[in-house]
Amino acid sequence: MTMTDTVDPRFPVGKFRWDGDAGQEQRAEWIAQIANTPAAFRGAVAGLSDEQLDTPYRDGGWTVRQLAHHMPDSHMNAYIRLKLGLTEDNPTVKPYEEAAWAALEDSRTTPVEVSLTLLDALHQRWVNTLRAVRPEEWSRTVRHPERGSMRLDQLLALYAWHGRHHVGHVTALRERMGW
Repeated sequence: MTMTDTVDPRFPVGKFRWDGDAGQEQRAEWIAQIANTPAAFRGAVAGLSDEQLDTPYRDGGWTVRQLAHHMPDSHMNAYIRLKLGLTEDNPTVKPYEEAAWAALEDSRTTPVEVSLTLLDALHQRWVNTLRAVRPEEWSRTVRHPERGSMRLDQLLALYAWHGRHHVGHVTALRERMGW
């Protein structure tokens, strides 16, 4: 492997890319990925000790425990953004300081099972909502103060990637550490 072949540890599944178009098959795949995220993340952290959970996934990165708590924090925001987009005309959604949330005491000390359980329940509701979205509704938009106007299918793609992204952080760490 050459230096150009190495994977950036910040982006183990690559950076998020949006080409501006998504068909029914692609949306179904993204929904399936979101449906699978809780089990995939649960599998990625299975059997890790507290010491391993408190290990950063990369130099300067969050610990695995912080990632476990970040997932439902982020995905709750995504679920709410989707519902706002379905029920309001181009609503402005609120960003949040994810690094500050990850630094809060609860993200550093709460047992990961709490957030894994939350992620399971959240994704069940979210996937039920996603499967009920009508084809014409995917082009509805929300306005993100930092990202600008975003279509609902773009949010879907982003959060399907987001789940794979953080599962990739944990599995790459496990591979590097021989866990």
